Order: sequence, then structure tokens, then C-alpha cells
Amino acid sequence: MAAPLEDPAAGVLRTDNTRLAADIDNYAEVTRDAAQADYAEHHMGIRDALRIHKKAIMWSMVLSAALIMEGYDVVVIASFYGQPAFLRRFGVLNPDSGLNIIPAPWQSGLGNGSSAGGIIGLIINGWASERFGPRRTYIVAMLGMIISIFGPVFSQSLKALVASEVVCGFFWGVFQTLTTAYASEVCPIVLRHYLTAYINMCWGIGILLSSGVVRATLTINSDWGWRLPFVIQWVWPVPLMVGAYLAPESPWWLVRQGRHEEAEHNVMRLTNAKLFSPEDARKSVANMIHTTAIEREMQGGTSYLQCFTGIDLRRTEIAMMVFAIQLLSGENLIGQGVQFFVQAGLGTVASYDINIALNSMFIIGTIASWFLLYRWGRRTIYISGLVIMATVLLIIGALGFTSSAGAKWASGGLLVALNFAYNSTLGAVCYVIIAEVGSTRLRAKTIVLARCAYQLTNIICGIIVPRMLSPTAWNWGPKSGLFWFGSAALSAGYCWLRLPETMGRSYGELDILFENKVPAWRFRDAKVDQFGLPDKIAPAPAQRPSDEKHAPVHDEKQE
Repeated sequence: MAAPLEDPAAGVLRTDNTRLAADIDNYAEVTRDAAQADYAEHHMGIRDALRIHKKAIMWSMVLSAALIMEGYDVVVIASFYGQPAFLRRFGVLNPDSGLNIIPAPWQSGLGNGSSAGGIIGLIINGWASERFGPRRTYIVAMLGMIISIFGPVFSQSLKALVASEVVCGFFWGVFQTLTTAYASEVCPIVLRHYLTAYINMCWGIGILLSSGVVRATLTINSDWGWRLPFVIQWVWPVPLMVGAYLAPESPWWLVRQGRHEEAEHNVMRLTNAKLFSPEDARKSVANMIHTTAIEREMQGGTSYLQCFTGIDLRRTEIAMMVFAIQLLSGENLIGQGVQFFVQAGLGTVASYDINIALNSMFIIGTIASWFLLYRWGRRTIYISGLVIMATVLLIIGALGFTSSAGAKWASGGLLVALNFAYNSTLGAVCYVIIAEVGSTRLRAKTIVLARCAYQLTNIICGIIVPRMLSPTAWNWGPKSGLFWFGSAALSAGYCWLRLPETMGRSYGELDILFENKVPAWRFRDAKVDQFGLPDKIAPAPAQRPSDEKHAPVHDEKQE
């Protein structure tokens, strides 16, 4: 469909728009409108984008708040492994120490229960969100969440608690990917990385809340010491359902359904009517129509099977590996922070205090990632993050060979540094990459498969990490850092060879780059023309200069 990259006459990857005539009514007009919208989006400064698309930012943040709920819910169970009230109810006596512990196999079951349920929820979400739309899928999943929370609140045994985590995980799986896809579809290129990376901050806010709540309930000696953190889960669903009901539907989804007028209406709901006219909305939707037609021409089908065929196979592989590498980088040690600190010899209260500092890095690190993403590309940040994490893990592993108090506190401090490095690079940038690397027609399913890869890796890590840290199993303690150093180093090698740079690219440009099998290290510099218009014809301004109401806002162009 596009000219080869090595074409000496052009040196530009182009698309033959005449082949799209069968898919697009009035394709010449649509292509010209799409080119103008694309030109305006590529040349939009951050200040312009914030003023024009502030409603889209708000709605994206509202729906992404589901990840605050999920971050809290998923992580709170792991925070109980050192809580006295929880250990009295569910713990098993350790004959060596005389204290109650949660055995490593049960820790694996509790952690993997939500992952197993999440995989089922993810797969159903990939179908349901495309069939019924993101909003309706979101609302129904929230209703299911309200019911499923009864399970962990009233569990009286480890078996019942594991079963409850499986059921809750089913609904958590829906929110893990739906919010990422929505954020990537409602905002322009210049804001895309901020809102997709913000999803990582939502996780962090939930995780920080869970660590604070569990820390506050340490002094409650009854079952309410562990029940109250579960009960708080009921705070989230109702306001989030109301937000989803009021939010505009994704215009990209409406275009894929052939509902172009509704898509234009929703684009207006997502933008500032004083700065973005109905004509601008029409051109924006034309760009969506054009991109969707390019993808349909390249390769038809929207099933899960399609994700593993043709050019989509490479895109799916990258998304799945990038998400799995979140865990392969050694991040799973952070998720076991409390137990890691306890096994390192710190007291219970001190361990929970450090855990709060540890989890605050999700927020601080994500804010740092915004500054990095403004200046550097996704590929550079991701690979650099892996190198930094591998170095820190090597030091933590080396400290495991000494039992001094200073070494134990140093290990705790380095784990906090590791979490900052993770969230300012891999943790936040991962969501940006998976939102951009898949085609628009398969985006929901590509993100679902990526998250499934994460969950499968999480299940494996959920089996081995508790055994690494448990005194009744392998008892590696901080020495576990050496294992994850090797894993992080290998992951960096993979990313160097396979991870492309998607910064500043429209979805149509990415389609053409993947269609032409451009190597990962050439994505940044490759020239792309997705519209095939003559070079001498420059797209007209999106707004009418004579119309004061819709006059464009002047701002410096983002680098």
C-alpha cells in the first residue's frame, strides 16, 4: 500500500489514497479534510491543546480514576501479610519463629487469584468494549464490582478469600485496559502521553491510599483491622458510574461503528466550542475515517486472531512484551515491599512507614515522567529505565550478603529509589506505548492481550517471589535482587532490538511505518506521508481567520 522506505525518488513512506475510494464516500474531500486536521494537530502547542481539549482531559481523568480504585483493591491484600489482625485470622503458626505467617503457597493463591480472574475479565472486555462501547462496558463492570466486594469483606478462611479475589479480579480486568484506550482516543498527539502516563499515577494513588489505610488499622486488634480496608472499596463505584454515564463516548469507536455524525457531536463535547468549530470537528472525524480506512485496507478483521497475523503480529508482540517487562524489570519486589522489609529485619511499624514512602514514588515518579516524555522519546526513556533498575537491583542483591543494620536500611532506601526509577520510566511510559503501538481498529484487543501477558507474568512472579522472600521457603531476602538484575538486563536487550519510537506520530503514520516493516531504531527519523497529497499543496488552516469566535490561539510549537 505504501512506497518502500528505500525508494530513492521519494525517501518518504506514502499511502495510495486512490485505493481507499471503495471504503470512503467522497474520499478526495475526506482526505483533504483529514490532512488539514492532521496538520493542525501536529503543529498544536501544549497551551493550545490544554485550552481546546480541557473537557477531554477532564473526562479522561474521570474514567481513569477507576485505576485508583483498582490500585487500592489489588495491592491492599499484599499489605496484610505483616498485619497482626489479619495474621491472627488467616495466619499459620511458623514453628521456627513462633509467629503466625501467611504461607508462601497461600500468598501465591491470593495474589494470583485476582490475576486469574483479571485475565477472564480482560478477554471479555476486549469484545464487549468494541461491541457495546467503552462507556456501557465500564458502567456494567462497576455494578459487578459493587456486588463482588461482599466476598472479601465477609471471608472467614483463606479459601474463601482466594475465591473472592478471583471474582473481584474479573471486574478489575475490565478497567485495566478500557481506561487506557479511552485516554488515547480523546486527546491530541501533544497531550496523549500525559493522559496515558497519568494512568500509572492513578494506580499509585490507589496503592498509596491502601498502604496508608493498612498502616492506620495496625492498632485495631479485631477483625475490623483487616475488614475496614476492604469496606472502603465501596467508596469508589457509584461516583465512577455517574461519571461514566455523563462522559462522551469515544469518537474513534463511533467512527468504527459508522456513526460519523455522533462522532462529530462527541468531538464537540470534548472540546472548547469557543476555540474549536463544528467544521474543525468534521475535519477531525475525517482524519479518524481516513485512518480507519487505511487499517482496513492494510489488513481486515477485528478479532483476537487478527492480532496475531500479518503486520498486527509485530504490534501485538511489542505491546505484550512491554507490559510483561514491567514485572520482569524487578518491579514485583516493590509490590512485596512490606514483606521484603520485614524479612530484611526491620520492625513491623517501620516496615509500614517505609512502605508509604515507597508507594508515594508512584505519584512522584509519574510527575517526573511527564517532564521526561516532553523532551525524550518513549524508546529512550524505557531502555534507560531498565538499565537504571538493573544497576539498583545489582546493588540490592550485593547488600544481601551482609547482615548489618546499615545494609538492611540501605536495602530499604534503594527499594524506594528503585520504585522512583520504575515509575518515572517503565511504569508510566508503558501505558503510553501500549496505547500507541496497536492499530486503532484493534487497540482495545491489543491492550487486552498486553495486559494478559502482564497477568500471566504476574502469576509466575506470584509463585516465585513469595518463595524468594519467605523464611520457610527459599529465604533469599535482598539477594533476590541478583535474579531480577539478570531479568532486567535481558529485557533491556530486547527493547533495544524491538521497541520502536512512537513519539509525535499520528495513528495513521504508525500504520504506514509498521506496514513497511521499518526497523525499531529507524522509526524516529523515517518520513511518512499518510495522505499522498502533492507536496506543493499545504493544508489550509483549520479555523477561519475572519471568524473571531473560532480564531486560533497562537502559541509556540512544542518541540
